[in-house]
Amino acid sequence: MLKKIIKGTATVGSMTLISRVLGFVRDMVIARFFGASAEADAFFVAFKIPNFFRRLTAEGAFSQAFVPVLTDVRHKEGDEAAHRLLDAVWTRLALFLLVLTLLGMLFAEPLMWLFAPGFAHDVRLPMAIDMLRITFPYLLFISLTAMLASVLNTYERYWEPAFNPVWLNVVMIIAAIVLSPLLAIPAMSLAWGVLIAGMIQLAWVWWALTPVGWRPRWSLAKHEGVGRVLRNMAPALLGVSVAQINLLVSTLLASFLMAGSVSWLYYADRLMEFPVGILGVALATVVLPGLSKARAAEDWTAYNHTLDIALRLIVVIGLPSTLALALLAQPLMLTLFAYGAFTVDDARFAGQALTAYGVGLLGFLAVKVLAPAFYAREEMRWPVKISIVALLVNLLLALLLIGPLTHIGLALAVSVAALVNAGLLWWVLHRKGFYQPAAGWWRLSLQSGLAAGVMSAVLWWLPSVLLVNWQMADAQTRAGALTVLVLVGGLTYLGSLLLFGMRKRHWQF
Repeated sequence: MLKKIIKGTATVGSMTLISRVLGFVRDMVIARFFGASAEADAFFVAFKIPNFFRRLTAEGAFSQAFVPVLTDVRHKEGDEAAHRLLDAVWTRLALFLLVLTLLGMLFAEPLMWLFAPGFAHDVRLPMAIDMLRITFPYLLFISLTAMLASVLNTYERYWEPAFNPVWLNVVMIIAAIVLSPLLAIPAMSLAWGVLIAGMIQLAWVWWALTPVGWRPRWSLAKHEGVGRVLRNMAPALLGVSVAQINLLVSTLLASFLMAGSVSWLYYADRLMEFPVGILGVALATVVLPGLSKARAAEDWTAYNHTLDIALRLIVVIGLPSTLALALLAQPLMLTLFAYGAFTVDDARFAGQALTAYGVGLLGFLAVKVLAPAFYAREEMRWPVKISIVALLVNLLLALLLIGPLTHIGLALAVSVAALVNAGLLWWVLHRKGFYQPAAGWWRLSLQSGLAAGVMSAVLWWLPSVLLVNWQMADAQTRAGALTVLVLVGGLTYLGSLLLFGMRKRHWQF
């Protein structure tokens, strides 16, 4: 079981790593060309809105509701019945998304007033509305892409869906470099890049379906599984997408702050999403089909074992990542983005937000695994109740902290809400008897904590030895120093784990 989870997570994680690295290149290009300007703020909001709906309709609630039902039908009735379910779901999802996309384009202006009211009577408003009309069809393409990716993951084909985000990054980089000089509003090139990338991403997963033996066909035939998906999906809208809703609340409130605030939060979120994408998303991608399969076979030992391994991996990797983000926030921002239109002050403000986001990293990671643990059992009530609590915590803290801490307070509110969400999910799973931690958790936590402490001490001390003036140094010097910090920090952590007694046999239980 451990080998299978690690292999699948490594496959998804490695592809995600490629995508994230290219994502950093993309953001570096955007920062160099557009900085934290009004144009950049307008684009980030225009892109966030279809992305928000996408997380709800596809990668969020839909995937969590769909994969357990597909796994159950395939396990009990075979591939032919599963294909009939897929045709029925594809048809209904495509029609729903088409209508939603057309409405989004038609009502782009009221949507922008809703999601970024601070843009009212601002030069950013008309730009953001025009960009939203271009980016909104991305929702159609990427949501259908996400459905097909779920199918591939259910059939244990991981690398093609995990590689898919690479296309978005590549196309946006090309658009920023090639297309922006040709347009009256250069940042509009990014909106066109998003639209083109969505088409390419759908074509990519369509091609990848060949070994599965199924391709989407239109079918309005009734299927009992469709009803199950819909019943599960409605409550899952809040349960799995609370982090995205919280981030959207931050964007809404940040639109009232000084120009650049939306961009600072965006760049901080992008860096925070690096460990979340590589570990959290990779684990969720592998764990959900595994949990669903265990539930379909009523193998509760395998269910508990799968969940326990995933949570252990989150602690061992997530804890040092949290501390590293806090200690390296400013060097990361300066090294990756502080060039061209993105100033040193922009890097400082974005770094402050990154530190605040890092507080909640373990929560963001844990939710990626704990929420699927409920959905694999088609248990929707508790995640919804907990999500509402987390939403209220985020909103209350955001309103309290935006005054004294501005954009930092918004990021901190999201982090605390994520920790509350994860903590309550774990507590309910344990209380209901759905999950019982295996032996060895105290030892693992102590070993990870001590090793992370040693790593933090090294990262705190090493910059004084390197003698790098991060603000004045050139790109090559910054990159070299940051590479040394990351490598030494990583090796220190791994060496400390071994020093404090962590061994492979401790994972065999």
